[in-house]
Amino acid sequence: MKLTTLNALVAAVEEGSLRGAARRVGTSQPALTKMVRELELELGVTLLQRTSRGVMPTGQGRILYERTVKARRELNLAVDEIRQMSGSMVGELHLGAVPVAVMLLVPEALRTFSQEFPGIRLRVSEELYVAQLQKLRSQEVDVTLGGIPEDLSAGEFHIEPLIRTTMVPTARRGSPWLKARTLADLQGARWVFTGADGESGYARPLFEQHGLEPPAVAAVANSTLALLSLLAAGDYVGLMPRQIAMQPLASQFMSVIDVEEKGYDLTVGAMLRSDSLPLPLMRHLITHLHRAAHHIG
Repeated sequence: MKLTTLNALVAAVEEGSLRGAARRVGTSQPALTKMVRELELELGVTLLQRTSRGVMPTGQGRILYERTVKARRELNLAVDEIRQMSGSMVGELHLGAVPVAVMLLVPEALRTFSQEFPGIRLRVSEELYVAQLQKLRSQEVDVTLGGIPEDLSAGEFHIEPLIRTTMVPTARRGSPWLKARTLADLQGARWVFTGADGESGYARPLFEQHGLEPPAVAAVANSTLALLSLLAAGDYVGLMPRQIAMQPLASQFMSVIDVEEKGYDLTVGAMLRSDSLPLPLMRHLITHLHRAAHHIG
């Protein structure tokens, strides 16, 4: 298989049309169609199927697309590593971070990191809840900054603890739930759970560690904006890092519920794939993250 024909398939899948894919790779539509057809003849299967809206991959096409994307990432990583070993600090780093890390760690770490390595392009994606580490495993991100899960596979990831935070119950200003004095008082509240579904987030383990039945899930939010909007405008209760809840921007709209039980303590750290640790750039980034954590105090 030729890299050019594989790139043609990737473009077709991601663009959803042969015309758009041709523009993307800088060739004509007939030429791109020919490249995809070469792949199909080589493998003896159909990779793309036409629809009224364009093209979409078949089952075999999806497999080849996903493997090609991973292979290209590995090739790019190899190129970056070789250049970095030669002293040329170039490339791109993609960070996935939870809100408390975006607020407390990322600005200072990236400020000093960018000063030292101006040739590195940095991307930051906010992730409200990072537990399954799907994007890190699939190499969509290089580093994850978030709460460190307790059930990580041994040897799969390198972990660098950075700061501590406490997830505390919050509600809108003026909410009757602010009168609650124990977690048991909040069991009947309309809770916003964070994550992809009601099974993720920290509300459930918070109640369980105090021997209480977790509350029912009234809503699920997977973005900071959605969580803030629900808490500020509705009669909901949800967990937030204390540092964020106490920020002036957030405290205009919501308050921490002062219950007897301590909130859910969480260690926020940097997680990266073990096979990426040898990259000099990764080690430098970890150093700058530790400096930012020390700067916070």
